[in-house]
Amino acid sequence: MIGDQFYRHIENGPEFSGLNVNQGIEPLPSVDENSVKRFLKNKKKNALSVQQFVDGILNGDITILSQAVTLVESSKPEHQEIAQEIIVKCLPFSGNSVRIGITGVPGVGKSTFIEAMGKHITAKGNKLAVLAIDPSSERTKGSILGDKTRMEDLSIDPNAYIRPSPSAGSLGGVARKTRETIVLCEAAGFNHIFIETVGVGQSETAVHSMVDFFLLLMLAGAGDELQGIKRGIMEMADVITINKADGNNIEKAGLARVQYMNALHLFPPTDSGWKPRVTTCSAYMKTGISEIWETIDEYLSLVKGNGYFQHKRNEQSKFWMYETINEQLRNSFYQNEQIKTLMEESEGKVLKEEISSFVAARKLLDLYDKIKKNNI
Repeated sequence: MIGDQFYRHIENGPEFSGLNVNQGIEPLPSVDENSVKRFLKNKKKNALSVQQFVDGILNGDITILSQAVTLVESSKPEHQEIAQEIIVKCLPFSGNSVRIGITGVPGVGKSTFIEAMGKHITAKGNKLAVLAIDPSSERTKGSILGDKTRMEDLSIDPNAYIRPSPSAGSLGGVARKTRETIVLCEAAGFNHIFIETVGVGQSETAVHSMVDFFLLLMLAGAGDELQGIKRGIMEMADVITINKADGNNIEKAGLARVQYMNALHLFPPTDSGWKPRVTTCSAYMKTGISEIWETIDEYLSLVKGNGYFQHKRNEQSKFWMYETINEQLRNSFYQNEQIKTLMEESEGKVLKEEISSFVAARKLLDLYDKIKKNNI
């Protein structure tokens, strides 16, 4: 006698003579819930304490450093709380590095240049951390994170640490937490920090506010040498370097160098007392790299001697204090549930022209002010 289970397959019906399909087994759950619970429990049990994070960072443990940076970049409140405790404990061990910002138009060869310069630095026994800010998708928040693949030699250098950070749609592609990451890297013993930006844009202003030296990479032979270069970015640069000065491009690079030097003469004197320079190099052929580093050394000697180095860092610390306050106030305002409700209502009224944008904003701010007063 054939059981009912036999007929569960339509092919085993009487209308399909000659066919016989085994029933097989009942499908199993795709995930064992008990296993998941045990995994999460063990993960929580094995989580590092704040002091273990700090000790690992101070001992130069790259794995623990990376985990701490991940906490810094996380938007979860519980992660942020731990991250801030780690940063506070690491702060006394930071500030002992040379921070260099590197930017340039897309395709200028930033990654190749950083690798060439990075190998030059580590060859001298120094430790280098490269914070490469990658572009993120505004829609998916995904990012390319390809710098490790472009810097093959540097990525396997024991004295180098490359940390691609998604910008997550923040201003000009600069990751919000880059400055805090610098503190952790310095505490881990990295005495040279490179910050690479996504390209020429508003991000340079933010990067300039967290570095000691700002280097602008340019190309020669790409049309009008000064076309599309914002005066503000050139004014921020301590050195402009014409990359890819090799082969048939050497003469063009020399001409571009003269043009940039003439342009720099039109700018007012810098607060540091340094006269910005224009150099040429070939990151691919590794020519001109040592000369650029000598120029950076010369700059550092000048600004440390005249007191500008520490003055600039003090100004940067104040700037980021106010930036953090502004950011926290913004987040507190937009995440408030009462504000969210009134915001939607106000948007509708503004679109229907029942109320002006300014009056709507004033009402929202007044409500927020009352909420804060009642919570005190």
